[in-house]
Amino acid sequence: MNDIYILGIESSCDDTSAAVLRNGVLLSNVTASQAVHESYGGVVPELASRAHQQNVVPVVHEAIKRAGIAKEQLSAVAFTRGPGLMGSLLVGVNFAKGFARSLGIPLIDVNHLQGHVMAHFIKESEDDNNQPPLPFICLLVSGGNSQIVLVKAYNDMEVLGQTIDDAAGEAIDKCSKVMGLGYPGGPIIDKLARQGNPKAYQFSEPHIPGLDYSFSGLKTSFLYNMRKWVEEDPDFIEHHKEDIAASLEWTIVDILMKKLKLAVKQTGIKHVAVAGGVSANNGLRNAFHDYAKRYGWTIYIPKFSYTTDNAAMIGIVGYYKFLDGETCPIDAPAFSKVTFK
Repeated sequence: MNDIYILGIESSCDDTSAAVLRNGVLLSNVTASQAVHESYGGVVPELASRAHQQNVVPVVHEAIKRAGIAKEQLSAVAFTRGPGLMGSLLVGVNFAKGFARSLGIPLIDVNHLQGHVMAHFIKESEDDNNQPPLPFICLLVSGGNSQIVLVKAYNDMEVLGQTIDDAAGEAIDKCSKVMGLGYPGGPIIDKLARQGNPKAYQFSEPHIPGLDYSFSGLKTSFLYNMRKWVEEDPDFIEHHKEDIAASLEWTIVDILMKKLKLAVKQTGIKHVAVAGGVSANNGLRNAFHDYAKRYGWTIYIPKFSYTTDNAAMIGIVGYYKFLDGETCPIDAPAFSKVTFK
């Protein structure tokens, strides 16, 4: 059988990424990040799409070069079709369409959320066999999504629970902004939390039935507490930021893990994975190890390079879809809505 080379392209938010895989094994994974948003305290869609236009050609060129192949060897082009920022998606979608057509090879559309879950199946060598067995439970947590997913196959995923308002990552970013710590808030809060006391302060935890999440109440509780404490002591945040960060992180991780534990109990599946940008958080990773010991879970935690938006995860889904002959038409539109197909 001829080798299958898949080019993956990811442009759903503010990272332009391209990866090349051979028979499911990663050869290259190149990402260009955008520092332009830091001064705005969040991603500015118009600036993001412009930066993607500047980055997509050099990033794809570099990924193919590092893979050590010629573009004519590619078997298919896999791209993020959604969900995400529409302007950002359109850059990647349109480039993928033009590139695939110029080479006369198939086009494969990938759901961004499916990509995060399937990051666990990226192989770095032929004998890399650390993939979770099917079925497994995956906690998908990022700036835009918080979901508990039952993964039966790469193309058969059921959302058991999800946030009814804000995502965990968004809550962390907003609370970081309230503290005046900058953007993105996740890494900043994570770093401070390691030096603080997680039981120093209490923030309200929502009581949502079933396996769904809510983080809007926590954000409100955090804001009101900060206002009150800063009124009493204008330097309160500066003097207690480590403890505040640790307490905030502990609360969010506790909310996430309680529902995940319930999902494991309800399904009886003890193979449990975590994915998405927030899976880089040390508090969450530590909680996974703790729950594994306490409840007999077998856990799967991705490498840091596969937690944030990257094209390797798009490429691996593209590889499985290629094997199944699942391609998409040239006129397939991008979609911004958060959903599993």
